[in-house]
Amino acid sequence: MNLRKHIGIPFLVAPAILAAACTNTAQTSTGTSLAEEQEQKSIHILHTNDMHGTYMPFLTTTGNATAQTGDLGRDTLITFNQAAKIGGFAYLASAVEKVRSEKGAGNVLLLDGGDTFGDDQLGNITKGEAMIRLMNTLNYDLMALGNHDFDYGLQRTRELEQMAKFPMRAANIIDESSQQPVFGEPYLVKELNGVKVAVLALGYRNTPKTGNPDNVKGLRFMVGQEAARKYVPELRQKADVVVVLSHEGTAVDYKMAREVEGIDLIIGAHSHDILEPRKKIGQTYVVQALSDDAVLGDAELIMAGNKLADVKTHYHWLWNDKLQPDQKVQALVDELRKPHLSKLEENVVESKDIIGRQYKSESPFDKLVGNLLLEGYKGDVAIMPGVGYGISLKPGMVTSEEIYKLLPHPSKIVTLTMTGKQLKQTLEQTAKNLKPDNKLAAVGGLIQTTGIRYEMDLTKPIGQRISNVMIKNQPVSDTQSYAIVTHGGLLTGLHNYDEIGKGQQIKRTDKPLTEFIIEKLKEKKTVTKPANMGEVTIKR
Repeated sequence: MNLRKHIGIPFLVAPAILAAACTNTAQTSTGTSLAEEQEQKSIHILHTNDMHGTYMPFLTTTGNATAQTGDLGRDTLITFNQAAKIGGFAYLASAVEKVRSEKGAGNVLLLDGGDTFGDDQLGNITKGEAMIRLMNTLNYDLMALGNHDFDYGLQRTRELEQMAKFPMRAANIIDESSQQPVFGEPYLVKELNGVKVAVLALGYRNTPKTGNPDNVKGLRFMVGQEAARKYVPELRQKADVVVVLSHEGTAVDYKMAREVEGIDLIIGAHSHDILEPRKKIGQTYVVQALSDDAVLGDAELIMAGNKLADVKTHYHWLWNDKLQPDQKVQALVDELRKPHLSKLEENVVESKDIIGRQYKSESPFDKLVGNLLLEGYKGDVAIMPGVGYGISLKPGMVTSEEIYKLLPHPSKIVTLTMTGKQLKQTLEQTAKNLKPDNKLAAVGGLIQTTGIRYEMDLTKPIGQRISNVMIKNQPVSDTQSYAIVTHGGLLTGLHNYDEIGKGQQIKRTDKPLTEFIIEKLKEKKTVTKPANMGEVTIKR
């Protein structure tokens, strides 16, 4: 199956069907006798991932509703078939309770794949506490630590881990002071319906390259499958089923499934994919449940005796018109928001269009930000990192918290100069990020630029992919210096963009990027999709 063409099928059927669990009903041969087949039993592993602090419902679009849906640059195209409200923690709670009620709470695990409590205005105000309190009401069993779960600094992550009623772990994130996995034992073993299930948590190998490296000082990040090779044999002795809860991304999860023996199921995160029907590589099943609290994943493990016979996938779409919100959780949401409503619901600008973020292709929202930066700071080129979180702005009034979903971090605006050669090297690096020679080296999406036109050919060798680079309709000269506007995060080697930090005449302002963008949008009163889309041409 060509996943690029067909992954969107669950989204393109009637809404009434989408509201139900989408179930993979393919039959498998287990080689068991009829009597053994009759003794089969099920356990359910519910899973979320990449919530990025999203606890409120949001409106989908038929294009890119979130940062990694509708993006033609992705390996798998994901689209929604309707504009309707989806998600929200109160609706997630109802879906979880429904499964526990129907299947028996003792037969259900609830896991989260990480990138969980930040990237949101209330998340910033409470430094992650809001999401932890909400997750505690659902009785999560385990959370893997994603790269953005360190955005408030390691000490704050420690505090949140203590606040949580569930462990937050990663076998491949090593505390250098103890030389042990961060926060303690990186797995749990639990008996469900008479079956012992082991779950091993893995974080993201390139975390220091996705945020401020100071936030993770004292930690060492290993490749996840190296840790899996160490722990899986041990867990096979302790459990009937071995599950890996991974924040390494789908491509790397597939690699792990091919190369590490003994894993029954990988529950993925980081790449915001939805795998329906579930992928099976050798003896390992791989699943993932989109992002932003829109879908509750449900991996049903079919057991013949104490041996795994099959995995069936159910995706519970959290369409608000098909579910009733859990009243207790809704009350907590209201309580958490109440002291901050004036900030969260402050009107910023009226949008005339859908203005979304794309991750691996040119991004309308980031182009808008670049335009505002060039207007305010009179540069030649604006540069923003290619990031994979955020929910599209919709036509109508846009609030402060909607801007913070797309620009959550406290980075400050920076101006500098770069030579044409440095700019070309930076563009070659983003091409390498998009299509590296080694999947483990992949980090970040397409760097988002304004004011510079170029062509990228990903079919060519690394280092030879960028051509026809133009600024102000003139070919870029290797030796000429150009005025750049960006933010402080890109001076640290974020996403391997080392040349930006080597620029000249670096001036750090005291102006937070998000604050500046909100001020400029308020001045404009209305905003549309940027007219200068198409500065980048990509051949894949």
